[in-house]
Amino acid sequence: MRRRLRPVLLGLAGVVVFLALWQLAATVGWVNGKYVPPPTEVFASLGRMMLDLHYWRTIGNTLTTWAIGLVIAGVAALALGTVIGLIPFLRRYTRSTVEFLRPIPSVAIIPLAILMFGYDREASLVIVVFATFWQIFIQVLYGVADVDPVARDTQRSFGLSARSRFVHLVLPTALPYIMTGIRLGATVALILTVTGELLIQVDGIGRLLTQRGTAADYAGVYALVVSAGLLALVINTLVRIIERRVLAWHESVRAEVVL
Repeated sequence: MRRRLRPVLLGLAGVVVFLALWQLAATVGWVNGKYVPPPTEVFASLGRMMLDLHYWRTIGNTLTTWAIGLVIAGVAALALGTVIGLIPFLRRYTRSTVEFLRPIPSVAIIPLAILMFGYDREASLVIVVFATFWQIFIQVLYGVADVDPVARDTQRSFGLSARSRFVHLVLPTALPYIMTGIRLGATVALILTVTGELLIQVDGIGRLLTQRGTAADYAGVYALVVSAGLLALVINTLVRIIERRVLAWHESVRAEVVL
């Protein structure tokens, strides 16, 4: 119990120290209190927001865009990554294309997304799906390629069907990679969701951030930044819990539990 609580307590201590330094800097004038309000004002503004239904609708819009983008990217990445990873011919002849498309910044395709879909959620989804797809797709490729050749040849020698080889060999090998890709993709999807809302002005946290900034409500801006951070923390925690349950049989998770 002590080993489990120690990281949590250390993390909380770090947050408390950070907030104390932030409060001190704003109070003694190390920073301009107008543009960097103290945490007391920020959390007071956050509390007022949480009493407003519009705030929760804004959070809901952001989560909706995030979830849709993550699901689309995840399904596409799993399907294409599995097919390409299992067929050496496709893996070789798509390598150059993948290496060309993967480094393209998602924000660079925002003008194209706006031209195709206008200032609507679909335009924001384009950049969310594009960025998230590569996070999961690359992990799927690595996972499928990591299958033990000896185990694969052994299953073939026993005459097992392609479906049995996939279920009992390929999937267990690739699953840790897939879960890693989903965890990374979930975080990237949230980042790009807020970015799309900022730049495309789709309803969500990003758009409300712009509105609060235009109105010179700097405490409200910081409160929304804190909201986005807390949302990312909750999403990452939930994905980690799911990952541990799905991979309870895997040696990495068992070793983590023992430690």
